[in-house]
Amino acid sequence: MTIGAAARASGISAKMLRHYESLGLLPPVARTESGYRLYRAEDVNTLRFIRRSRELGFSMAEIAELVSLWQDRSRASAQVKHIAQRHVDDLDQRIAAMQAMQRSLQKLLACCHGDARPECPILDDLAGVAPASGSEVISAMSP
Repeated sequence: MTIGAAARASGISAKMLRHYESLGLLPPVARTESGYRLYRAEDVNTLRFIRRSRELGFSMAEIAELVSLWQDRSRASAQVKHIAQRHVDDLDQRIAAMQAMQRSLQKLLACCHGDARPECPILDDLAGVAPASGSEVISAMSP
């Protein structure tokens, strides 16, 4: 099938398909005499595998490992589990960092009057400026 048909069948764009091919995630594909790429059903399955891996947030390096393991029927599932566990651990760290950012922003929002006054603790914090009066921040953050 042509690149357009393979892209539609796999749910990715032709541009990404060429990118994945350039990274070596797909084996070299056959070409017509006029140079058009011809993809097989196996290539489309690999592209679907890559798309799903991207949806789960795996890096391109991890996807390359996973594709290789997926195609190796003599692989040990422990190798796959190790990659997935490493990814989950990374996600846990990123989630914790995002939750910390959210808490910080919520505290700043609680300190901001959001009125016509020019004073803004959010901008002050972004600029690294201490608030004019520490008591205002403390009372605004207290329940």
